[in-house]
Amino acid sequence: MIKMFASDLDGTLLNYFHQADCVVRAAVREVVASGAHVVLATGRPVRSGADQGFGDIPLEVVGSNGAIIRDSHGVLLKAFTIDKAVAEDLMRAFPGLIFECIAPDGAYITGSEDAWLASFTGKSALDRLAMKHRNRKRVKAGTGMRFDQTMAQVLERDICKFNVRTPDEGLGRELSAYLAERSDALVNAPFKPVMFEISRADVNKGAALAWLAAYLGISEDEVAVYGDGGNDIAMLDRFAHAYAPSNANDTAKRAAGTVIGSNVAYAVPRHMVRTVRAQQGRYVVE
Repeated sequence: MIKMFASDLDGTLLNYFHQADCVVRAAVREVVASGAHVVLATGRPVRSGADQGFGDIPLEVVGSNGAIIRDSHGVLLKAFTIDKAVAEDLMRAFPGLIFECIAPDGAYITGSEDAWLASFTGKSALDRLAMKHRNRKRVKAGTGMRFDQTMAQVLERDICKFNVRTPDEGLGRELSAYLAERSDALVNAPFKPVMFEISRADVNKGAALAWLAAYLGISEDEVAVYGDGGNDIAMLDRFAHAYAPSNANDTAKRAAGTVIGSNVAYAVPRHMVRTVRAQQGRYVVE
């Protein structure tokens, strides 16, 4: 019996527009009402399901690619922090890069807001304006990003993850080589190769979900996981009940072994509901 359902967000649990719409929320609410746990397993520094449009549905969170784990009330359960000496060496080695430094209490950016927005080279001016507006709202709520942080200010925090975008391929290769030489301390597990998502070497979504399952008294064969990208591979490899939507990349599909429909057709939330209803002995209508 599946007692814990863990899913990536974009391209997986959320709809085509990266939203938890009424279809997604209704499915997740039904699964939680059955007594099962639903876990948001994401690269984002999510604090609760409410942050992602799930309202008052109690959801556990494995955020920042497994570096930060929170219970269904948003309370911090576990944080896997990067050694401060390792973090300092990384930032000193690449002084020209803007580091988005993720800690349990927020995000600390080593550049200005405008410089950080400019690093999103694939975003339009309108997209960047919307991002700035969203962050201003978060600042008012006390959860926004802090910009223009010095290295000393960053190192005062318990940093769990670095998000970095390189302005050119050459610098990207240099950073990749730097991380390869320090693979005993750091790992890069990006969703897509447009950025670096750097955390402690032993951190990934699979290990974090195993920790959370044990904390909740759930065995690993009672866990179902869903993912579509590079930062999902570890959890898709680890758990027997692993699924990838048809829009996933080929590596995620191979790691999962079982491919279901597209996230455009709500394949993941529908699969969760079908699983729960089948376990309850209810007739499932497609």
